Amino acid sequence: MKDVLLIADLHGQFGKIDSFLDLNPEAVFIAGDITNMGPVDTVDDLLSRIDVPCFAVPGNCDPREIIETLEHSDTVCLHGARINLGRITIVGVGGSNPTPFGTPFEMTDKQIDDVLQRAMKKMEKTVHNVLLTHAPPYETLDKINGEHVGSKSIRRHIGSFDLVCCAHIHDQRGVMDVDGVKVVNPGAAMDGHCAMLHFGTDARDIKIELLTV
Repeated sequence: MKDVLLIADLHGQFGKIDSFLDLNPEAVFIAGDITNMGPVDTVDDLLSRIDVPCFAVPGNCDPREIIETLEHSDTVCLHGARINLGRITIVGVGGSNPTPFGTPFEMTDKQIDDVLQRAMKKMEKTVHNVLLTHAPPYETLDKINGEHVGSKSIRRHIGSFDLVCCAHIHDQRGVMDVDGVKVVNPGAAMDGHCAMLHFGTDARDIKIELLTV
């Protein structure tokens, strides 16, 4: 698996999924906010259209029952879990740290830390170690009105990874390097934004293209 499509923040708007898949990814990562506060029964139609391996975490705007929907689909739900795909290992954490809006899937930073640590204890490090999260790490692609709103727990653990795929803050689309760790927010898929991740043969040989379809 070399070329992976990263999307996030669909917010229930699935009309561009075929255009995303026209990029011919070998797999798809979904970094949360698949719905806009639900309903979750629309998610089956989206997932059925993805004909390559798909790995997802929920976002803060997804009802918690979306975990059951993901688990009963062909998509791998990575909230609090990890998976080894040969040269790539992925750890996932969904939801977000608290927001002012009381969205359905929020956790304290302590809860995020607990979820992450449970998954990381079972993590087998490989060539490329990826964290798939909805909330961004603190002080990393996480500004709203000049304030950092990311998760301090996620920030604390990013050194265990080579790539962090995050979302949540729509206008913080971009790529950052934090002490050799790449962090990417693909932008809101509801607006046609995505990223293609190209995994090379060597450690940390990861190229990121921000695209709009």
